[in-house]
Amino acid sequence: KQPPLVLILACVLSACASILFVVCGITPLYNRIVGGEDAPAGSWPWQASLQRFGSHVCGGSLINREWVMSAAHCFSSSSTSSWKVLLGLQNLQGKNPNEESRTVAEIVIHPDYDSSTSNNDIALLKLSSPVKFTDYIRPVCLAASDSVFNNGTDCWVTGWGRIQEGVPLPFPKILQEVEVAVVGNRQCKCLNGVNTITDDMICAGVLPGGKDSCQGDSGGPMVSQQGAVWIQSGVVSFGFGCARPNLPGVYSRVSRYQSWINSHVSSDKPGFVQFTSSGLDADSSYTCPGLPAPSAASPTAVTSTTTKAITSPTRECLIHITLKYDLRLSSTRHGDKRDKLWEHFSLREHLHLCHGCSAGKTRLSHPPGVPISFINGTRRT
Repeated sequence: KQPPLVLILACVLSACASILFVVCGITPLYNRIVGGEDAPAGSWPWQASLQRFGSHVCGGSLINREWVMSAAHCFSSSSTSSWKVLLGLQNLQGKNPNEESRTVAEIVIHPDYDSSTSNNDIALLKLSSPVKFTDYIRPVCLAASDSVFNNGTDCWVTGWGRIQEGVPLPFPKILQEVEVAVVGNRQCKCLNGVNTITDDMICAGVLPGGKDSCQGDSGGPMVSQQGAVWIQSGVVSFGFGCARPNLPGVYSRVSRYQSWINSHVSSDKPGFVQFTSSGLDADSSYTCPGLPAPSAASPTAVTSTTTKAITSPTRECLIHITLKYDLRLSSTRHGDKRDKLWEHFSLREHLHLCHGCSAGKTRLSHPPGVPISFINGTRRT
């Protein structure tokens, strides 16, 4: 007896719905060197290089056959002129036998991106034509909206950015990888500035310093492994200096953008996966002066570590001035341009006017109780 047509159709649709989840986040050539710096070929098959006029500008991640995700601050406009996306790259200079290149058909910058705060620093690029998946070109899974990344969650960040502040990646510019850990948002606010970090951001780093993303890594992926699957939790965005002690890097929190991404990727939906963390998050009780008290509600313990497929539907330098205020220079991690450099003052007793700002915009902020501040020379009450 032949099975009913409806049953056959249901099986086909079910298989199709799971295809991207099976493909996304898988590294067929998984041969990573723990603690190493050069990433072996094929280790991160979703890594993209966004280039303009033949030069690397930002990183990105392949999320399906024709869409790449990156940072909004990488683009001055939504014009696709002269932009190109390279996939399957091992190094920026020399031969890349597994390379695929595409021009860009569309750039979608998040409508609520705020260049002054770096909030919603995320963008999507539609490729001129779909790519074929290989061992060296595959999409990453994306953190679903209900994902939980507790303080200390292990992460990897990849890119072709600077290897130290002011030190470019040497020839042949091999893709770099670094292992860091999630720093909870409450602790990150205490370290980077209470008013600097929003719920749309996620922080990661090594508190003693020495490991971080840097200029040229902007837009690239931060991923965590769950079982055999790699899930992207963050998009490289900004920070104060590179790999400085107690100044973790700041990333756009991918899980906050599931609905927005799906609204633009109409077909071949990305593989959204729920990332879960075990136990209580130590960050939920972290506190410091100026940080609102933790919520009275008890933190929720998460004990499951099951992967759940939901396939349907810049920084520059830091100077501490201890008498009256802290002076911080920060920039997004956007190539070498550092076009979003600003001075950040945390006022203690007196309001000090900005001086010696080397480039870009000036931003002054103040703690509770200080009645006024000046932002880009404009009085704000």
